[in-house]
Amino acid sequence: MAKFSIIILASALCFLSLIDHAYSEEKTTLQVEGVVFCDSCRIQFITRISELIQGAKVKLECKDRESGSITYSKEAETNEQGRYSIEVDSDHEEEDCEVVLVSSPNEDCNEINHDLHQQTSARISLTKHNGIAGPVRIPNPLGFMKKEAAPECPEVLKELGLTPDGDIE
Repeated sequence: MAKFSIIILASALCFLSLIDHAYSEEKTTLQVEGVVFCDSCRIQFITRISELIQGAKVKLECKDRESGSITYSKEAETNEQGRYSIEVDSDHEEEDCEVVLVSSPNEDCNEINHDLHQQTSARISLTKHNGIAGPVRIPNPLGFMKKEAAPECPEVLKELGLTPDGDIE
């Protein structure tokens, strides 16, 4: 009789946990963590002479895929290591989300190139329904450009197999 009671009790607990899971709303909490750098060579990617920027501002924006209207927006500022973290407490599976550059406190490295071929934002998937394990999402690094390329850039680019214009040698 004791075994039968234990089985009934265990079954009831399993059934109650299934009901709780079925009726509870899944809370989506994701963390977007990225870096902002100073593009010393004006080539739109990090090199060995790039520096991370403290106090740079970025904005996470999600837009409706059909209308293009902004559905979610949140700003963040980089810390002393040039890193930012944005907590997102909702799912954005049906939206296009990206982190965009806003401003840099560095006077000689605050240019945002808006040419069509230049990267000024980093797209990011903000849903738990995409096969990505874990709550952290890491977008590509974003960079402000220096007003003038640093003198050591030709050497740095040559090490990477690139010409001073950024073309492949």
